[in-house]
Amino acid sequence: MFRHPSASLRAVSEGREAPSVAPRKLLAAITVLSVVSLAAVSAVSTVPAGAAPVPGGGDSERAGAAPVPGAGDSEHVGAVSVPAGGGSGRAGAGLAPGGRAPGPAAGDPLSPGAEAFGASVKLAPLKGHLERLQEIAHANGDTRAAATPGYDASLAYVAGRLRAAGYRVTSQEFKISFFREVTAPVLERIRPTAKTYVPGTDFRTMTYSGSGNVTGPVQGVDLVLPPKQGPESTSGCEASDFSTFVRGDIALIQRGTCSFQVKAERAEAAGASAVIIFNDGRTGQGTEDRRALLGGSINTSAVRIPVVGTDFATGEELAAPGTRTKLVVDAESAPDRRTRNLIAESGWGDPDRVVMLGAHLDSVMMGPGINDNGSGTAGVLETALAAKSLRTRNRLRFAFWGAEELGLLGSKHYVAALPPAERAKIKLYLNFDMIASPNYVFGIYDGDSSGPVAGATPPPGSGRIEKLFQGYFEAVGEPYQDAEFSGRSDYGPFIAVGIPSGGLFTGAERLKTAEEAGKFGGSAGVAYDKCYHQACDTIANVNEKALKVNAGAIATAAFVFGYARDLPGAPSALGDREDRGRREGPGTEEPGKEGPGKGVVVAPGEAGIAGPGTGAGGLEPGHDHGHGGLLR
Repeated sequence: MFRHPSASLRAVSEGREAPSVAPRKLLAAITVLSVVSLAAVSAVSTVPAGAAPVPGGGDSERAGAAPVPGAGDSEHVGAVSVPAGGGSGRAGAGLAPGGRAPGPAAGDPLSPGAEAFGASVKLAPLKGHLERLQEIAHANGDTRAAATPGYDASLAYVAGRLRAAGYRVTSQEFKISFFREVTAPVLERIRPTAKTYVPGTDFRTMTYSGSGNVTGPVQGVDLVLPPKQGPESTSGCEASDFSTFVRGDIALIQRGTCSFQVKAERAEAAGASAVIIFNDGRTGQGTEDRRALLGGSINTSAVRIPVVGTDFATGEELAAPGTRTKLVVDAESAPDRRTRNLIAESGWGDPDRVVMLGAHLDSVMMGPGINDNGSGTAGVLETALAAKSLRTRNRLRFAFWGAEELGLLGSKHYVAALPPAERAKIKLYLNFDMIASPNYVFGIYDGDSSGPVAGATPPPGSGRIEKLFQGYFEAVGEPYQDAEFSGRSDYGPFIAVGIPSGGLFTGAERLKTAEEAGKFGGSAGVAYDKCYHQACDTIANVNEKALKVNAGAIATAAFVFGYARDLPGAPSALGDREDRGRREGPGTEEPGKEGPGKGVVVAPGEAGIAGPGTGAGGLEPGHDHGHGGLLR
């Protein structure tokens, strides 16, 4: 995962048993919209690099597909019963497009159908998806990184399951700068005393590092030691920092202020034979703790010298006068590789009102990525399979992103390639990255900016998404806390163009606090995921309770937003006010009851209708990851 909040960190219950995930109520208050969406894409095609998936053209009547909205049988499994009479389905109309009854507004109490749908996602199939991804990785060098055979096999597996379920599936090709380490890196101190540092523990190769076998003196560049709690270090950010640098030395640079790319480029221009960037050493909570192992990306394959990151303790040791070090990086970069996103879309629902859910499918090069992000992939995939027969009011679209681990490249390409009119049809985006960390917390992206740490600015409507997830966790009796709304996972490109977004996150490399251990269980002082971005991120690295609970949340959100008459992010008949739900309370229309001018709402699972169930944290720009954005 590429790095990734409510006014308080509420723990509603301290229950430790994995629940059946049958929510009783959702208190989320959401608003508004009625604009426009990507129509069906054709059955598994490849979209050329630079193009968006082509609206239209797909046939929804192939084997296993849901019937075309408006032409089907209201007794279809999981369908919404259609009252007689028809209607336009727009705001205030009696029926949704195609003759479907409008669903409840997000923020209404959860219907029995929504409860049933959330509970219909079971642990066994979720584990089955993870086991298959693990098998794929094992057969392909223990990796599923973008532009590798392991990634292509992962994409084929997901596409096959979705195609068989009747979704319109398309793959979208795009170009990436490929990077991998051919052999393990080496960092050894030769003097003043010999010491060998451990890859993945003491140091880590930066993505897009150059290769080299270098031995030489270590020269600090404008270091602040001991670290100060004030402004960030500017080490390596200015050309003047290298005015006395000795060509051929290894540059030791402190994290802070400017990107890793700028630091590496300035060091190379000054004649450095290699670059070591260490965490700056400032203490703090969560993302403000700057002592942990530093990893990231220099965002360019143009730097030809080795570049690694270390924790503060290692950097401080290497800063000692007279230090001489050996550094070896054996890496491969290719600036013009191709990889793909996978997009699956239902044949049901208004194509002008798209509810989009996504997870990145790729792993890092050094491991199979079963928590990061096989877990999110499994949750979104199983939700899609469970939702295959839902006759929703709004169009459901599911995305599986490529090259997230290289800097959100797949989601960035997708959003950039959408014409403005198609982009406007996406009413919200939900992101799921690392949802089963072994030492988990239940984190919800801070869509209302109420948490203690300011992140990216959430688009209007994002707070209502957060409230929906808060309501889910309260309903199933699980505590939750805010996760920083940083934009450093695949929701970043969506919020950059104003699309309301939200999602879930269970933690990465940061250490769990004693307070969190008291709330969620697990071990204080231990990383949420001690195998983050490592070879040990296998099927054994997944917490089954976290996986099951979060998958239920994904399914619940898909159901509620799939049937919602008002969606976040655009004007509705009631106006676009982010605080409308807070001031006016939940909507008044309930399944099975008549609302003013809205006909009869009958959600799946209500009386007489078959229910569902059968059918790189906080790092500066230039860092490729860092998921420590949990707020306390």
